[in-house]
Amino acid sequence: MNDVRHVLVLPDRDSAEDAADEASERFDLPARPQIVRDALAGEDDAEDAQWLVVVNDDDGELDPAALNALAEEFEGWLEEED
Repeated sequence: MNDVRHVLVLPDRDSAEDAADEASERFDLPARPQIVRDALAGEDDAEDAQWLVVVNDDDGELDPAALNALAEEFEGWLEEED
């Protein structure tokens, strides 16, 4: 199956770090998901940033609903794929 990337959008770095750790454990991932700072368009203030947790799903087997539930535990959401 094709490689799939899931992106969890979280409100702050601490939430992103915790969600990445939890995703690694809960879904038995081979590597910790990457954390990326995503500044909102036109905003320079670090407080106006979202944090993304990028989960690589090499086999396409992760359940998007379970990933969304994880993101919601940290006041975030799973970004919908186009």
